[in-house]
Amino acid sequence: MPRLPAPFDGLTVAVISDVHAGRRVGGARGIREIVRQVNEESPDLVVLLGDMIHRCRGARRQLTALEGLRARRGVFATLGNHEHCFIWLSRHLRTTHGPPDDEWRAIYADLGYELLVNEARPLTRGGERVWLVGVDDAYSGSDDLAGALRGLPVGEFRLAITHHPDLIDDPAAGELDLILAGHTHGGQVHIPVIGPVHVSCRNPHERASGLVRAHGTLMYVTRGAGEGLPLRIGCPREIPVITLRAASGAREA
Repeated sequence: MPRLPAPFDGLTVAVISDVHAGRRVGGARGIREIVRQVNEESPDLVVLLGDMIHRCRGARRQLTALEGLRARRGVFATLGNHEHCFIWLSRHLRTTHGPPDDEWRAIYADLGYELLVNEARPLTRGGERVWLVGVDDAYSGSDDLAGALRGLPVGEFRLAITHHPDLIDDPAAGELDLILAGHTHGGQVHIPVIGPVHVSCRNPHERASGLVRAHGTLMYVTRGAGEGLPLRIGCPREIPVITLRAASGAREA
């Protein structure tokens, strides 16, 4: 990461996405196992990339299983299409609306976590600063990257957390150093040679999972820690732990 300040070299970020509480195999016990595994890694940051719940009804109760995540720099969340009641391909069929942002903020605050909705938070270390930019879900049309970046100093490192990988097509995406996204489940079913069977994003073979380089930035798309459908073939669940590295010159300095 060329713009990452030297004091942040080695920063670790645990990425949890697409838990789908209420539908995930293993239920609350499985979600508590996610918490245990993440805490075992002792990350600097934990980010929750949306679709933490499958249905909005009973969300507060379902999310209590995520309580207890520990990170030295905090736990930050963003919203996914399921939190907005955009279920899979139902963006044109939606009949209900999810809880307002303030209600989601309160739910996450009760867990000790901070929800970022098209806004940025500074993280400081050793007299240097980076920005954590939380962008709302692009699949449901709730994203506002330009608004999230408004007023941020030019030239400072920006790590974006979001749900849908198509955020990388935003005209302002080149102002970000790294995007962390989910939503795809890796395609749910990945067939050798053919690739992912269905991915609800643009450029599915590129964005189904893993590292993407496009539009002047980098993005990592996680396959997610759960599933809306109890079926995965060739794209197992994952909880990535990403270590950010400064450019060699910055480390030496």
